[in-house]
Amino acid sequence: MRARYKILVYLVLIAGAAMFVLPFAWMVLTALKPIDQTLSQPHSWLPRRYEAQIGGRRQEVRPGALVTGSSLWVLAVGAKRPVVVPKSAVWDGAWHPAVGGPVDVAIVRDVPSSETRPWCEIGSLDGTLEDVVPVSEITSRVSFRWENFPRAVHSMRHFSRYLGNTLILCLLNVVGTVLSSAMVAYGFARLEWKGREPLFGLMLATMMIPFPVVMVPLYGLFRSLGMVGTLQPLWVGSFFANAFNVFLLRQFFRTIPKDLSEAARIDGCSEFRIFWQIILPLCTPALIVVGLFTFLGAWNDYLGPLIYLTDEKDFTLALGLDAMKTSESGGTEWPYLMAASTLVILPVIALFFIAQRKFVEGIALTGIKG
Repeated sequence: MRARYKILVYLVLIAGAAMFVLPFAWMVLTALKPIDQTLSQPHSWLPRRYEAQIGGRRQEVRPGALVTGSSLWVLAVGAKRPVVVPKSAVWDGAWHPAVGGPVDVAIVRDVPSSETRPWCEIGSLDGTLEDVVPVSEITSRVSFRWENFPRAVHSMRHFSRYLGNTLILCLLNVVGTVLSSAMVAYGFARLEWKGREPLFGLMLATMMIPFPVVMVPLYGLFRSLGMVGTLQPLWVGSFFANAFNVFLLRQFFRTIPKDLSEAARIDGCSEFRIFWQIILPLCTPALIVVGLFTFLGAWNDYLGPLIYLTDEKDFTLALGLDAMKTSESGGTEWPYLMAASTLVILPVIALFFIAQRKFVEGIALTGIKG
C-alpha cells in the first residue's frame, strides 16, 4: 500500500514538473528552428532540415503545399513564377480558372500526383528557385539552427546596452532590498520597543494592496521629483524595505538565540555592530533567498520599465524582447524571439543552480523558532 502511494506521489510530481518543463522545451526548440517551421501545420517539436533536387542540384528546401490530384505546373504569360493548376482546367494552350477568363500558359511540367502518391511544391531558401517533386523524393533529418542565437542578439538592437541597464537595476535592487529589509527585520525581531507588534501587522497588511492601486500615485510622485524617464524609479524604492522580505528575514532572525546578542552587548558591542558582524553572517541562507527573489523580480520586470522609461538607451531586456515582436518585415520572427528569450532566461537558471543549496536551506529554516 505504501509503495503504491509513493508511486502515485511520484507520478503527480512528474506531471507537475512537466507542466513547467514543456513550455520551456517548446521555447528552446522553437529557438532552434528555421522561420518557416515555427507555425507550420502539422506542428513538429523538433526542427528539421528538408532536402530535395532543385535547380539541378540537391539542396535544402522549404516544403510548400501538397498536390494530391493530377495537375500541371504552368507559367502564365507575363508571370514570373509557375503555378500548379488542375490538369482538367488546361486545354487549347490556356488555363481556364473557375473565376475569370482563360489565361495563356506554357506547360512547364506534368504533375501526375494522386492521394496515394502526392507531390509537393518546394522552394529554395533564398526564394529564387521553385519546383514540384514527388513527396518521396524529399528527405528530412533533425537539424538544430544554432546560428539563430547570434542572429537573435543582432536582431535585438542595442542588446549589450539593454543587458547593462538590466544588470545595473538588478544590482541596485538586490543591494537596496537586502540591506533595508534586513535592518527593518532586525528591529522587529531583536529589539523591544512600544508598538512593535501593531506596526508589524500594519506593514504586513500593505502586502494586500495590489500594485495597480498604487501605480498612478507612484507615477505622480516620481514625476514630481523629476525621475520619470530615468532608471531611478526602478531602484529607489528598494532602499525602503519590502514587507514580504521583512517578514521572511524576521522569522529567520528569531531562530538565532538571543544569548549571542546579550554576550556581544556585555563585551561592549553597539547594536549596529551586533547586527552587522553577528546576526547577518548567521543569516546568509535567508539573505540569499531575498537576494534571489529580488534579482528575479528586477530581471523579469516589464511593467515598471514600460511605465517609467521613455528613452531607448535606458531600456531593459524585457522591453528589448517586446520590441522584437515586430520585425522590419512587419511580422514576428519567432525563432529569433525565442532564442533571445532563452538567452535572457539562462542567467536566472544558472544563478539558481549556483545558489540552490543556500536557497533551499533558507526556505527550510525560515519560521523554525529556536
